[in-house]
Amino acid sequence: MNIPDHDPSRDLSFERFVDLPADAIWAAWTQPELLMPWFCPRPWTTVACRIDLRPGGEFHTVMRSPEGQEFPNSGCYLEVEPNRCLVWTNALEPGFRPVPAGTMADFFFFTGIVTMTPQGDGTLYGARVVHGTPEDCQRHAAMGFEEGWGKALDQLIEFMQARRS
Repeated sequence: MNIPDHDPSRDLSFERFVDLPADAIWAAWTQPELLMPWFCPRPWTTVACRIDLRPGGEFHTVMRSPEGQEFPNSGCYLEVEPNRCLVWTNALEPGFRPVPAGTMADFFFFTGIVTMTPQGDGTLYGARVVHGTPEDCQRHAAMGFEEGWGKALDQLIEFMQARRS
């Protein structure tokens, strides 16, 4: 796992103990049919997902707002370490091809890092988003990063625990 040092001016992150084994969290992040039910905070929904789970492979989702507007998000996996670490970026297309200039004019580039560290019967879950500039980091924070990603994690836990019952 090659995770960069934390830069508080450009990175957003949180950690939480989750009462699920790492393999359940991994499955929820890496199988489209398990990712779509929880991936964005309700009342938003994820209406499409493609995963090619390998470095250079595609990670693509389409999120739908409560008003019906769709937001496609595409990226490329950088690191895939089963049950431990998943790293992707929207700055690259599949095959490690740079996203063409101007493609993300109304958004920002980032790298997402999800870590899973087994602890007893559960997992220490880490989520970190690395931004290119402090301004992009501030924009993402203002969008509600911690609340949104935290709510999505709550939905992941609820969904996966219901599947285990």
